[in-house]
Amino acid sequence: MAQRRKNEKAKKRVVNVTQEGEVHIKASFNNIIISFTNKEGQVISWSSAGKMGFRGSKKNTPYAAQQASSDAAKVAFDLGMRKAEVFVKGPGSGREAAIRTVQNSGIEVTIIKDCTPLPHNGCRPPKRRRV
Repeated sequence: MAQRRKNEKAKKRVVNVTQEGEVHIKASFNNIIISFTNKEGQVISWSSAGKMGFRGSKKNTPYAAQQASSDAAKVAFDLGMRKAEVFVKGPGSGREAAIRTVQNSGIEVTIIKDCTPLPHNGCRPPKRRRV
């Protein structure tokens, strides 16, 4: 594998932005990540509560989700995205706030789908506590 020299920069990929795309919202208990992609899955813009400057327990609030989604939606709207399907994953608290902010930014939401992974039987529970 060839190594890059110090003054040599990596080429930036050019992503085609169409009017339709997808919004992936990952809301965990610690953070929220919003990614705007085209139909092929290439990321157009992204943001997270941590990127917006929230720290600690403030990262999983609806307000942090609202700020992060408005930041990412503004970039996607400027690049030409007008319609989007929303895919939500995770149990976090800022899910609805993020979807509402995407709608208010001028991007029309066509589908909202919950893709939270659910265990069929889950992990083996810990052994019974003896006191």
